[in-house]
Amino acid sequence: MWVLLQSLLAKWAFFKILLKSLGSLAWLIPIAFILKFVGLPVLLVLAVLALPILVVLAIVGLPIMFAVAVGALLLVGLFALLSFGIAVLKIAIPIFIVYWLLKWVFRNGKKADPGTATE
Repeated sequence: MWVLLQSLLAKWAFFKILLKSLGSLAWLIPIAFILKFVGLPVLLVLAVLALPILVVLAIVGLPIMFAVAVGALLLVGLFALLSFGIAVLKIAIPIFIVYWLLKWVFRNGKKADPGTATE
């Protein structure tokens, strides 16, 4: 009986230590989900765009290592372009939202006058 109690207490202490150490990493879980949510579609786009280029390079008869190297360079360039576009959107979207809100706030106070319609 004593051995059973010791083993249960040891398991409980082990699980408590394990949960404490992994619990400190729990804040990374949402970040991992966001990266997975964004990263997988980006990889899919890159694969869809790079695969035809690699096939064309292979059909032309370039050595496979050269074709893979050119394909890798094209992939890196495309990924850099996507990264740059996302960085620009991170700056442009808040500016657009502030502009739109200011336009909406200042226009909302004025009633649109019917004006004189000339026919």
